[in-house]
Amino acid sequence: MKSTFSRFFGNSDKDELFEASGAERSEDVIKVRLADIIPNRFQPRTIFDEEKIDELARTINIHGVIQPIVVRPIEDGKFEIIAGERRYRAMKKLKWTEVPAIIRDMDDKETASVALIENLQREELTAIEEAMAYDKLLKLHSLTQEALAQRLGKGQSTVANKLRLLKLPEPIRRGILDREISERHARSLIPLKEEELQLQVFEEIKEHQYNVKQLEARIQEILNPPEEEPAPEQKPKKRRKAVSKDVRIALNTIRQSLSLVNQSGIRLQTEEEDEEEFYKITVRIPKQK
Repeated sequence: MKSTFSRFFGNSDKDELFEASGAERSEDVIKVRLADIIPNRFQPRTIFDEEKIDELARTINIHGVIQPIVVRPIEDGKFEIIAGERRYRAMKKLKWTEVPAIIRDMDDKETASVALIENLQREELTAIEEAMAYDKLLKLHSLTQEALAQRLGKGQSTVANKLRLLKLPEPIRRGILDREISERHARSLIPLKEEELQLQVFEEIKEHQYNVKQLEARIQEILNPPEEEPAPEQKPKKRRKAVSKDVRIALNTIRQSLSLVNQSGIRLQTEEEDEEEFYKITVRIPKQK
């Protein structure tokens, strides 16, 4: 009988995919000591909602465990969770000493794959956790993006868009994980290319609380800055010719003479103009005092 994962992926002439190990499986539910169970090392979920775990714990306390967890035997008499980590955490909160479990013999590749598939099907992962799960499945089974999308029942563009998020700088990936920004916000940053710019705008998103439309407008502003209008042409200033010492003496002599006339009681009207080629002094002498 093929394993759940083998049936999920099927076989392909082109891609050498996972084959069922053929190992014996026990579907009997047995009691396993909680202290002997460790979480799945391949768990794609990095953040667990404690409120939901508390709700699950209350439900289990009232109704019991409807679905046992699935574990695999590892060294030193311990068991590793294959599926059911939320139930495991809830039962830990209830301080149970034993939990109902199904034991299956799976290798690392199978265990990682089942954990990834289980979480992807729940649709509770953040966009970055989902992207990391896709990336691991691609590498584990040497699949193309198209082949993975077909087996997950998703569009290839959906898988490709998620994987692009992994190219963003770590602080932005952490921001998606912590739900500081949405997946759409994050995808909008990708066209900026330069990491420094991406991080700069990421900080702007948090500071100004941009919605997606505002963010896209801001990014277009960065990618296509308005052209600066050329400064209006200015007429070159006329360069005045240097004034010789003799000319200055002449001017001062005329001014002193006019001053003497004014002192005699005749009020002169004078006007000086500094032209490019010469000085022009106009004197108006009243006919009467």
